[in-house]
Parts: sequence; structure tokens; C-alpha cells
Amino acid sequence: MFASCADPSQLEGLSWLLCYLTSGKHMLFYGSFFVVLALMLITAPVALAFGFAGALAARSPVAPLRWLGKGYTAMVRGVPDIVFFLFVPVALDQGFEYLRHLWKCPPTGEPVWANGEFNVCAAAKLPLSTSPQIWHEAYGFTLAVVAFSIVFGAFAANVLFGAMNAVPRAQLETAEAYGMTPRQVSRRILIPQMWTYALPGLSNLWMILIKATPLLFLLGVEDIVYWARELGSTKSQIYAYPHPDWRVWYFLGLLCFYLAMTRVSEVVLGRLTTRLSRGQATMAGEAQRKLAGEAGA
Repeated sequence: MFASCADPSQLEGLSWLLCYLTSGKHMLFYGSFFVVLALMLITAPVALAFGFAGALAARSPVAPLRWLGKGYTAMVRGVPDIVFFLFVPVALDQGFEYLRHLWKCPPTGEPVWANGEFNVCAAAKLPLSTSPQIWHEAYGFTLAVVAFSIVFGAFAANVLFGAMNAVPRAQLETAEAYGMTPRQVSRRILIPQMWTYALPGLSNLWMILIKATPLLFLLGVEDIVYWARELGSTKSQIYAYPHPDWRVWYFLGLLCFYLAMTRVSEVVLGRLTTRLSRGQATMAGEAQRKLAGEAGA
């Protein structure tokens, strides 16, 4: 990073530590924090979209759609998360490569799946072996986002489904009495009202998503857990910056990072809950009205 760091063997004290903390691998470590933040910021809206579609499907008067929506939530909720996190990327990867194999590879008459192995021609691989490393990393990250979105989308669908059912039926019937169509009732009454009831459950899902991001390490993405283990493990004299086992300090840093993330999330979500509860016929809304009445008196 710095010219003075060219020969680590000549460094000691704070100079050694400064050069150590600004080495190339540490730059990748610092960048991996942005990978985790990107995962959360991308997964949250995508999972919410999956959940919204699943909740609407579960409430659909069309039986196949209703079965699909309820089956989606039941299937994902009934299987350990780690199974889906490992299964979805592999299934998607092989599915994409199989379709590319049918399109790009000449027919050989041999099955793609044989003897417990999945074999496609080189042109069908994703990404191609000649692709830059950045494309390999982006592809793995995309598969991880899809896996996280499917799992958390199912939980979000269950939360949103319950929130839609919690909206007082009298409000929906009043809207229908004024001549609104079912679509107008959903768009103007049901969906705006449900967020107050859904936010506590969605807040918990956001917290769980934060704590689940270390699973990126299991999906082959070089995240903060990967680099903390790599940089903190014992380094002998064959390395430029040898040191003993410092993993406890690296993981302590990760602990502080996740605690800070959850604290910031609690503050933001608390303010959002207060804003959405204003004027609503909920316990939080009633508490706000009582406080306003006492302040006026």
C-alpha cells in the first residue's frame, strides 16, 4: 500500500502494524464488508417482492394460485434454511448450464447426468473459464442473493399474509359498499393498512437476515467471515507479515460490526413503526392518541 511497506522484514512496532493493516488482503477484507451490506440491501426488497407475491397468491380465489402461495411458504418454512442456502445455488447453476448445454453444445448422445456427475461442454459453463475473476465472483454473489431471497421471501409471505388478515374486515366491507372493485379495495385499503401489522414481523426478518449473512462463507463467497478466518489464523515466517493466532480479534471485530448493524436497524425500524402507527387503530396508534390527549390537557 505504501512505499515504506516494500520490505516488511525491516518494519517493527506501529509501522509494521500500519503496513499489515493496509496490505492487499486487508483491502479485500475491508471491501467484503460492502459485499455483506450489498447482500442485505439487495436481498431485502427482492425477498419482500417474493413475499408479497406469495401472500397475494395465498389469498387468491383461484385455487391453483392459492395452493402455490401456501405451498411456497409451507415448503420453505418446513426445511432448514441451510439446506435451501446450499441447494438453490447448486440447482440454479446446474439448471442454467443444462439449458446452455442444449443450446450451445453439439449433441453427443451421452446423458448430462451420469455416474453421479454433472458434465456439460466447456461452452455451457457459467461463467466461462476464460471470463475475468470479477464475473465469477458476481455470478456466485447473484446465486447467493437468489437463495437468500427465496428463503426470506417465504417467511415474508407468511408475515404479510397474516398482516392482510389482520386488517379489520369492516374497513374492506365499507370500501365495497362504496362501490370499489376487489382490486381497488386491495390497492387502496388492504395494502396500505397492512404495513402497520406487518412491520414488527418484517423487522424481525431483517434482524435475522443480518445474522444470516455469514452463510455467504458456506456458498463460496469471500465475505467477512472468510477473510477474518484467513487473516486471523496463524502465519509463520514464510509469510510477509507473520503473526500468531489472531482470529479472536478479527471475530471480535465482526461481533462489533453486527452489533452496530442491529442497533442502527432497531433505531430506524422503531422510528418507522412510530410513523406508520400514527392514526391507526392499533395498540401503538392508541398509545400515541393517549399521549397526544394528555399533552393537550
